[in-house]
Amino acid sequence: MKTTTWLVAVTSFAVIGGGAYLAGTTGVGQQQLDYLLRLTSAEAEPVIPVGTGSIIYYRHPDGRPEYSRQAKKAADGRDFVAVGQTADISFDASGVVAAKDASQSAAPVLEQAQEQRKILYYRNPMGLPDTSKVPKKDSMGMDYLPVYEGDQADASTVKVSLGKLQRTGVKTAVAEMAAISRKVRVPGTVTWDERLVSVISMRTDSFVDQVAGVTTGDRVSKGQKLFSFYSQEIATAGAEFAAGRSAGRATESGSALRLKNLGVPQEVIDGIAAKGQVPTSIDYMSPRNGVVLERLATTGMMAKPGDPLFKIADISTVWIVAEVPEYDIGSVKIGSPVEVSVRSLPGQSFSGTVSLFSPQIEEQTRTTKVRIELANPIGLLLANMYADVEIEAGAPKPVVSVPSSAVIDTGDRQVVFIDKGDGRFEPRDVSVGVRGGERTEILKGIVAGDKVVVAANFLLDAESNLNSALNSMAEEAKP
Repeated sequence: MKTTTWLVAVTSFAVIGGGAYLAGTTGVGQQQLDYLLRLTSAEAEPVIPVGTGSIIYYRHPDGRPEYSRQAKKAADGRDFVAVGQTADISFDASGVVAAKDASQSAAPVLEQAQEQRKILYYRNPMGLPDTSKVPKKDSMGMDYLPVYEGDQADASTVKVSLGKLQRTGVKTAVAEMAAISRKVRVPGTVTWDERLVSVISMRTDSFVDQVAGVTTGDRVSKGQKLFSFYSQEIATAGAEFAAGRSAGRATESGSALRLKNLGVPQEVIDGIAAKGQVPTSIDYMSPRNGVVLERLATTGMMAKPGDPLFKIADISTVWIVAEVPEYDIGSVKIGSPVEVSVRSLPGQSFSGTVSLFSPQIEEQTRTTKVRIELANPIGLLLANMYADVEIEAGAPKPVVSVPSSAVIDTGDRQVVFIDKGDGRFEPRDVSVGVRGGERTEILKGIVAGDKVVVAANFLLDAESNLNSALNSMAEEAKP
């Protein structure tokens, strides 16, 4: 016992002497000297753990640069000091850990630390929607993480460390003014231009004397003979017109007008005027170039007024009738360029423009008919052909746009994450306009020059939603 007391006294004397010399030569403060004296005193108080919360690591009791992940003892048998999550350790110029005055008890120190950074709650370390008012561990033994007051000032803003940014693959791009290009691909059908179809019929009772050798599908030229006919009413009006001409009356007499109203060609009227007699049979000529769609006239038939005898279509211009879905109507405009291809003509395409929108939506298919005019000079396009139609839609003028991957569409709203720098990302509600293949128009919410997240933004959205939920829980938990 005496030996032990003597060793302590000698050690204390040595420390005091060495400490006094050290203070005088190196400038070590009196506070560090008092700290060393307390460590060598047999009656010194136990070292108070640094910080609160779960233990991060253990440090040497003298403040030396010696650390450990597990509890251990120093060479003199003293325990390493546990360092908690809330530790706020600073080092002075000598490299010695600053220590609290021994006159302070542990309780006031802990209260002061809590006043500086108040813990609102503890959240699940894996990001699950689970919180706790007290420290706890999850099913895998991981400590719940403290959330301090002030960290949730903006509950929706996401803070990500540089290392985590690299691991998650977050990428950004700049919102730019650009024209949005997009193609609406829909099916279509080739039809004849209704304005270029002629139905040939008589305006009075007539007998068909002879039909020319043209059949359905034949191409005819304007002025080509289709058939010849005889009409008693036309013959009577022609005789009156010839008699009037021989008597020297004006050519524009009532008989001449009557012949025109009966559908007699002007060439026939001129022939009557020149010869002074009405032909027994009158030839009927084709009024246009085209294809015979129907031939109903037969030799010897009696044709009543209005009976169709021939149906001829000019196919130099055709229509493509396309079925555009209801949700794409806003992207297609009158005059939009169109490229058309047909399956029977591989490798060929035809260019045209949108000329008409149908004024109604088909109830069963929820589509509207769009008409495209195409030139068909050599007649390659035939009626009822199936066509693949690509309509150039989008915004022809530059608009604020972002890569399409930047927009998160939840169904109820569209969100874009803005890179605020220093690992902070802010979700921004936006209004979306025209969607192109690679870019999307933004009508409201961001401006050109904003840096937006284009990759891994769904992870940021999940984190933002979690932060908002946890912040709401914290507000509800407040007394």
